[in-house]
Amino acid sequence: MKVAVLGGGPAGLYFAISMKLRDAAHDVTVFERNRADDTFGWGVVLSDETLDNLAANDPKSAAAIREHFAYWDDIAVIHKGVRTLSTGHGFCGIGRMRLLLLLQERARELGVDLRFQTEVGDRAELMAEYDLVIAADGLNSRTRTEFAEHFRPDIDTRKCKFVWLGTRQKFDDAFTFIFEKTKHGWVWAHAYQFDPDTATFIVECSQETWEKFGFGDMSQQESIAVCEEIFRDHLDGHTLMTNANHIRGSAWISFPRVLCERWSYRNLALMGDAAATAHFSIGSGTKLALESAIAMADYLHSEPTLEAAFAKYEEARRLEVLRLQSAARNSMEWFEEVERYLDLDPVQFNYSLLTRSQRISHENLRLRDAEWLGSAEAWFQRQAGAAANENRAPMFAPYRLRGMELQNRIVVSPMAQYKAVDGCPTDWHFVHYCERAKGGAGLVYIEMTCVSPEGRITPGCPGFYAPEHEAAWKRIVDFVHAETQAKICAQIGHSGAKGSTQLGWEEMDAPLAQDNWPLLAASAVPWSPQNQTPKAMDRADMDMVRDQFVAAARMAERCGFDMLELHMAHGYLLSSFISPLTNLRDDDYGGNLENRMRYPLEVFHAVRAVWPEDKPISVRISANDWVGDDGITPAEAVEIARLLQTAGVDICDVSAGQTSKRARPVYGRMFQTPFSDRIRNETGMATMAVGNIYEPDHVNSILMAGRADLVCLARPHLADPYWTLHAAAQLGDRGVVWPNPYLPGRDQLYRLAERQEQMTGKV
Repeated sequence: MKVAVLGGGPAGLYFAISMKLRDAAHDVTVFERNRADDTFGWGVVLSDETLDNLAANDPKSAAAIREHFAYWDDIAVIHKGVRTLSTGHGFCGIGRMRLLLLLQERARELGVDLRFQTEVGDRAELMAEYDLVIAADGLNSRTRTEFAEHFRPDIDTRKCKFVWLGTRQKFDDAFTFIFEKTKHGWVWAHAYQFDPDTATFIVECSQETWEKFGFGDMSQQESIAVCEEIFRDHLDGHTLMTNANHIRGSAWISFPRVLCERWSYRNLALMGDAAATAHFSIGSGTKLALESAIAMADYLHSEPTLEAAFAKYEEARRLEVLRLQSAARNSMEWFEEVERYLDLDPVQFNYSLLTRSQRISHENLRLRDAEWLGSAEAWFQRQAGAAANENRAPMFAPYRLRGMELQNRIVVSPMAQYKAVDGCPTDWHFVHYCERAKGGAGLVYIEMTCVSPEGRITPGCPGFYAPEHEAAWKRIVDFVHAETQAKICAQIGHSGAKGSTQLGWEEMDAPLAQDNWPLLAASAVPWSPQNQTPKAMDRADMDMVRDQFVAAARMAERCGFDMLELHMAHGYLLSSFISPLTNLRDDDYGGNLENRMRYPLEVFHAVRAVWPEDKPISVRISANDWVGDDGITPAEAVEIARLLQTAGVDICDVSAGQTSKRARPVYGRMFQTPFSDRIRNETGMATMAVGNIYEPDHVNSILMAGRADLVCLARPHLADPYWTLHAAAQLGDRGVVWPNPYLPGRDQLYRLAERQEQMTGKV
């Protein structure tokens, strides 16, 4: 096979090597526009897994590469003048130049034709001349641009600016992150050793800080001089160096996140950064390139046709690329918003940095460095006001809101049961809520309980508007208080345009087959064309509904609930005022955000006036309508939270979506936690995180990193009312309180857990 490779970086060179290893008869030519010793960047990081893959593919080049590796186990974070060190991370690095020279040497040895300083013009002509063309021509791939209509690239240019430098200063004891505050804003560095004498030193900052420094108008040497001054205390007199002299200007760039819809066209395929990029903060770009090269070479020899090989290549590699891009995106966005976290205590800041990609979990961090994590957990407990001798996971830290004290940070989320009769909770509700209160959670929510018959979502939804409702709810609350340590919260709301619909296990959000009741909302906007159009509320309607909320709050207080939450999310009535998708009013209650918040805040103030001073009130919001700029965005959610905070709301229950049929949410583990994180760390307001949180690891990571103050779990508590007690047993925590009649079950669970731990230890 006659093969042309565009690009002499790691991807192109290693693919050429891999092809010759599989069949020496292949005629392989690598075209590289730069000189053999031109390279952007200094050191690259590879994992042990990648090294094993290289050794299986080509033991000779793998041995040569391994011989030049620098190894380190620690991560150091320098923040607020404090150097925090954690261990057990296991990195290895090699100079990019050294890697390229080793690969060039191996390629020549195998008979690859290397042509440096060679420009390739028309890619179509090359495709006609060669059987196969691999475009590994980098971040700014000309091939990708030339055939953009076929590859359909999605290129997202990110917020921060960075420059890739080197230094003779030693960073050989740890991968080091340095954060420095300057008169123009924060600037930070990623530094790591890659040979005995040289370290990579990547300098990064926000676009705003970059512009204030004027880096874009500087030469490389002028820019370097400024960076040397910023990090003077860490360089110990050493200079910073560039090896990008072949690039004009200051060499600062913005990272482009690239992902192509297709990776092949006729007899041409993209590889490495030309096809997809992973942010340098997780060090996976070279890993992706090398492993993609191996995979492509394999499939070209295992599949019957070029088309079949390309299809197999894309199918196999795309999943791995997406997985790494997801972790890289999390890491990249953390650095883009790092100024949000720089006021955190160094302990919490370090934890937040270490877990930023979500690839390192709480218990994984314990495996890496149990001593440091133990000290961090002790710090968290002290901040929470726990006893001095408490050394428990963050989820078991106490929490106080006004006069309400929670034994831990676990919240049983509101979960609609659709089992009420004429708004009245039944024995089903008694068993459901009491069982979960016995399960060890600090706070148990009841489902959204409606302030009027017309405010119900379905005929099976409960209410706070009739004497029999009060008696039934009081029976539940009295049991929770008498038999458990849990606190219980009443969530009250009005369905708005999403009312008069079928039960949840029937057709969700669809109108009733008969006996529909009239609906109210901010504007005459139906939930869907299938649903009835609500009446746009006039002032009399607004007064009536406000007073219904007040009456419901009074009833919740008489029942003895410890906390109240107003439901202002998910497209229900108060949410319909907040979202521009459903609020089309042209009066004082429509238009800008302040106007759209006016009525929800009226309701809150009226409720707060009758709710006891020592009991907290929460508000649940949808922090993202998932329709882009047409709806509520995460940035606007911060402003909503600020308005709630100013009004006196104690904690923000941060959910998202369910406000429009147009929504296109992006799901995943803890997918709504970033909204809580942003609100908490930009406003200082306490938050609750919700959304696909189902493991103790998730909970502890969220709390320890400062992404929320309380963590809500819904579906896990449907499957296991005793989720918290079981999580404690899993973590080896013996400080949770079990109901006295269940102590024999507790003891057996603990014995079984200890036996499993011993057996695992033996293995």
